[in-house]
Amino acid sequence: MSGHSVDSRPVAVVTGAGNGIGAAVCRTLASTGWDLVALDRDGDALDALADRLPPSASMLTARVDVTDGGQLDGAIGRAVERFGRIDGLVTSAGVNAYFDVLEMSEDEWDSFFAVDLKAIWQCCRAVLPQLRQSTAGSIVTISSLHSRLTIPGMFPYAAAKAGVEGLTRSLAVELGPAGIRVNAVAPGWTRTQLVDDWLAGQPHPAAALAEVASSIPLGRIAEPDEVAEVVTFLLDRRSSAITGATVAVDCGLSVQFHSP
Repeated sequence: MSGHSVDSRPVAVVTGAGNGIGAAVCRTLASTGWDLVALDRDGDALDALADRLPPSASMLTARVDVTDGGQLDGAIGRAVERFGRIDGLVTSAGVNAYFDVLEMSEDEWDSFFAVDLKAIWQCCRAVLPQLRQSTAGSIVTISSLHSRLTIPGMFPYAAAKAGVEGLTRSLAVELGPAGIRVNAVAPGWTRTQLVDDWLAGQPHPAAALAEVASSIPLGRIAEPDEVAEVVTFLLDRRSSAITGATVAVDCGLSVQFHSP
């Protein structure tokens, strides 16, 4: 890469940028004037993302495993060389799977938490020197409804996402004096590839989706673009007095009491 960007457009790093919420965040940020550093381990998905951005968008893509600190540092270095600055970070990369409490191995546990919790800290650490130089540094982590409400088989995911929210609050306190804000977004059911795959595996996908929707106050699941709008709001100056918060984007699911 050569030269620094001469414009004053803010620059955001987005992990898990190739699909789902991460891709929606990239589209929304690009449409509101942000330059992008899109990180994902799926190179084909990153190539497809570039085709879905507005023509004015400026984006650096890098195929990165977020559990690899060396790869992260290398990508951030290239981003700074390209744009000269980093103002925001969105940590959307993550995995999810069902596990049995007794059968999950230590290696599976370590591998799971390396992606869903440790990598969040690694990403924050990698961009922090640049955020400290920004006039409005902001981090948005992607948590989940499962951080507070969960179902059988999801214990590692629930534990990791609870950790993400704890990390978010702690970083908000630690980094507040430097003017860096840190917030979390907690989606519920969202129409991502993971949900589409789950529906496709049901005997009657339409009926399964209707059953899910019937348990949600708004009567539907969220779209990735709806989550992305909230992420974008928390990332930019419109939310300048908000830090340490977790915002639920779940169509009301987490506030509903289910009686027998």
